[in-house]
Amino acid sequence: MTSALIPEEITSRRQSASTGFKLNVLTMNMHMGFGFLNRRFILPELRDAVRSVSADVIFLQEVHGEQQNHAQNVKNWPTTSQYEFLADSMWKDFAYGRNAVYPHGHHGNALLSKYPILRHENLDISILGTEERGLLHCVLDVPRFGEVHAICVHLGLREAHRQRQLGLMADLVSRLPPEAPVIIAGDFNDWRQKADAVLSATGLREVFVESFGAAARSFPARFPLLRLDRIYVRNVKVRAPKVLSNRPWSHLSDHAPLAVEVTL
Repeated sequence: MTSALIPEEITSRRQSASTGFKLNVLTMNMHMGFGFLNRRFILPELRDAVRSVSADVIFLQEVHGEQQNHAQNVKNWPTTSQYEFLADSMWKDFAYGRNAVYPHGHHGNALLSKYPILRHENLDISILGTEERGLLHCVLDVPRFGEVHAICVHLGLREAHRQRQLGLMADLVSRLPPEAPVIIAGDFNDWRQKADAVLSATGLREVFVESFGAAARSFPARFPLLRLDRIYVRNVKVRAPKVLSNRPWSHLSDHAPLAVEVTL
């Protein structure tokens, strides 16, 4: 038999629901764990920096799942995958989508989460004969709100390929439950700013465009000029989107990370 809630408990739950549940989101193209121009291996420093922002969900692109040559030749190369090294004890769940495979290893997208990842799928959106790309779709189990869809993105360098990949992304979003919270983040390589025209039809909003009228400048990290990275959302509220372009971030990758607070 289920016991009835006392009035104080009912009031408390209603207040909690009305307050909303907040998630701190971070996205970053981590450049395989090397700094600007590949001169220095910075993965341990990157882990310290990521810990300092207390993100709940982290979207990562250009992550090594395995790299045998670097494991033998690079000092302090981790004995685990890069995403496991970054997750450490702070992000209990993680998922990896392998995109590019070569004789000595592979790399792709990864997602780190403080909340359980119920299931995940890596959608291959590579265009035949070009660089391998993917959408890592994860379903998170967030307290009081159930399922939240998180999609980590890395799109191609050519405009025609990106348009086809954006179409595949829009198809994926259109198949999700219409009321479900959705967060999509990553490296769109969208320097011509064409993504909004495709994704807005699915109800997605870009958080920097919504807050400031333009997508964030994120590349190159030391002097951001190009608007390559994005965070899109649906069925959530956002607050305080920002580009992390100061030290140490400016020296930890060729892309500056993006961060935002999301309320479910």
